[in-house]
Amino acid sequence: MDVTLKIAKKLQKMINNDTINDELALQCLHRLQETDMNLDILTKTGVGILINTLRKKSTNTEVTTLGKQLIKQWKKLVPDSAPTSGGKRSPPASGDDSLQSAPSESKRIRRPPPDDEDQGSNHTPFTSKPSESENKGYFVSKAHDTDDPVRLKAREMIKKALDNKPPPPGAFESGYLATEIESAIFNIFKDNGSKYKQRIRTRVMNLNDEKNPDLRLNVFMGHVKPERLANMTSEEMASKDMKLLREKFIKETIDDHQMALTSGTQSGLLTCGKCKQKNCTYNQVQTRSADEPMTTFVYCNNCGNRWKFC
Repeated sequence: MDVTLKIAKKLQKMINNDTINDELALQCLHRLQETDMNLDILTKTGVGILINTLRKKSTNTEVTTLGKQLIKQWKKLVPDSAPTSGGKRSPPASGDDSLQSAPSESKRIRRPPPDDEDQGSNHTPFTSKPSESENKGYFVSKAHDTDDPVRLKAREMIKKALDNKPPPPGAFESGYLATEIESAIFNIFKDNGSKYKQRIRTRVMNLNDEKNPDLRLNVFMGHVKPERLANMTSEEMASKDMKLLREKFIKETIDDHQMALTSGTQSGLLTCGKCKQKNCTYNQVQTRSADEPMTTFVYCNNCGNRWKFC
């Protein structure tokens, strides 16, 4: 109780001053995450209301995400309201108030179907226990907690890239995905050096690419796991059109290199621009329309230089 009360006072002071110290806020939230909470403490300290207000005022992704997690976790402590002998429901305590107001603010990992949203007036929003998959997906592991400004900035960049357009129905939360993706990248390099930053930039660039919407969709829907995205090459992240174009260029390059050598004609009239020798093999192919000149592919038998001209 005393620890929670002290934290509540610190949060209240930040909110009253209208200046959110993100580092201090994260310390308070992590401390609350480690505290054994019960409904009596929530009611007497009003810490639920303070965290809900804090996450609305803060612009830090880590603060808002962790605040949502705590509120969602504490909702499970709220019992179902039961009618009294007079037929009226007993009024909720102040701590209970903060938690009951949270459903509209806190997103689940996956959006529920429409019939789950429109509950009857005699049902409370938290009577059903979340499934194991929801808990596993929503709550970020404590091992992923960090106060490193470089890592927090990276998570913010990934989240912004994911949020550049509205998420599809049933998608994972962008804040959760950003934390998981960044943590997976950090686990590869074990530091936040230049290789880590470059890996973050390439993920952000590809998620932002309007010509590659499939990657962002697959990440949101869980088809591409955060660990998988962290390890993907640029070729693997590329759009379908880019992959086809790359395959076309590779094929043309191979054909250009092989054509003169495999089916060419020996000639002493062509001079190699590299070794200046006239020991070449060439082949002419119609690569464009019929009314345009043929393309000549040349291979130097002396130094291996290859070139083409029309």
